[in-house]
Amino acid sequence: MLDNEIISRIARLYPDAIIDVCGEDCSFEVYVISHGMKGKSTLQRQQSILALFKDELQKGELHALSITARTPKEQNQQSQAGLVQIKP
Repeated sequence: MLDNEIISRIARLYPDAIIDVCGEDCSFEVYVISHGMKGKSTLQRQQSILALFKDELQKGELHALSITARTPKEQNQQSQAGLVQIKP
């Protein structure tokens, strides 16, 4: 699976999202910042993204997908705490 394919699927679900993907072959880390995450628990956020890759995960084409999903406000708070901010 390619980075741009992962980004494309997530962008269809969260059109305003800033998305960063790291990894290769069948193991990826995904960082998503979107207003669409507001009001969702961490589990709900992860489930919404994992559902986009259900078939690939079941077939073993994708082995690992680590997800960090935040609202812009949460990301800003994390950045102020000394973490690196994802830039569009």
